[in-house]
Amino acid sequence: MNQHLIYGDIGGTKTLLQMAEFEHGAIHELDMQRYRNSEYASFSDILCDFLDTVKTKHPCQAAAACFAVAGPIADQRVNLTNLSWQIDAAEIAHAFSIPRVMLLNDFEAAALAVDLLSSADWVTLQEGYAQAQTMRVILGAGTGMGVAWLVWQKDHYQPIPTEAGHIDFAPVNALQLRLLEALQKKFHHVSVERLLSGAGLTQIFNFLQSNTVESHKIASLPLDEDNGAAITTLAIEHKHPNAIKALEIFTEIYGAFAGNLALTGLCRNGVYIAGGIAPKILKYLQTGNFMRAFCDKGRFSGLLREIPVKVITHPAVSLLGAKRKVQDLSHLQG
Repeated sequence: MNQHLIYGDIGGTKTLLQMAEFEHGAIHELDMQRYRNSEYASFSDILCDFLDTVKTKHPCQAAAACFAVAGPIADQRVNLTNLSWQIDAAEIAHAFSIPRVMLLNDFEAAALAVDLLSSADWVTLQEGYAQAQTMRVILGAGTGMGVAWLVWQKDHYQPIPTEAGHIDFAPVNALQLRLLEALQKKFHHVSVERLLSGAGLTQIFNFLQSNTVESHKIASLPLDEDNGAAITTLAIEHKHPNAIKALEIFTEIYGAFAGNLALTGLCRNGVYIAGGIAPKILKYLQTGNFMRAFCDKGRFSGLLREIPVKVITHPAVSLLGAKRKVQDLSHLQG
């Protein structure tokens, strides 16, 4: 008997939900919906809307569901890091009569998807010399900064979710030191995510607005708002000097952080840059600033130049990982 499955990616800004049918060992995608989280009070409201939308075409009850969620998961419950939602897998299963429901971290899901990608799904920043079965890391800036390790176990890579996006920001030059000092006055603790996110790009831009003598002031950008997309547009389409400089600083910080993770895990089989921002600023990631910052590790610079670095351009990599996991759930259910 065919099974209907649901899987999704729940981020700080948007939610993607997919209905699929599992038949003869393969998943056949049916309906997908995209939601803006700000328009809903809870994830349950989104899931209710989704099920109401698809049930007219696919009236069968879902046998299993898996949701990739932007936040740390404990006992199959999560408080989203950048959204005031709490999600409990057991409550979802009970409320929607779904026999098996699983939550996993969104970058754990992205890590699960890495081996499902092809060369058409990424752009290579550094070819390097991949060493099979050694460590990998996947990281990505979007609404927040996600990170997961991939550790080789027996015959496959096992993803390990982390909250490495919340470690301390480490400035590497005088300008970044001044940026850190300015943000410490505002936040006290300045994590990497305070810089490497949509809101972080806004923080960098506003810092430059307040600390340069140029007259390119954009009064419509509040200091506490996430306007990363607008700043990217200002830089790429309008050649706004402070927006260009903000993206350059963002890219350097991004590269340095990725290099730190590569050293921490000795990730000789690849560093994968995911998240919603990287594909939009690919031009800046390819200028060389990212890789210079990545490799600028003193005595270990040579080692860093041997590590493959790729930017994932697949539009829904965490959703792809949730799809892989829900297929495992369907096997268990069967």
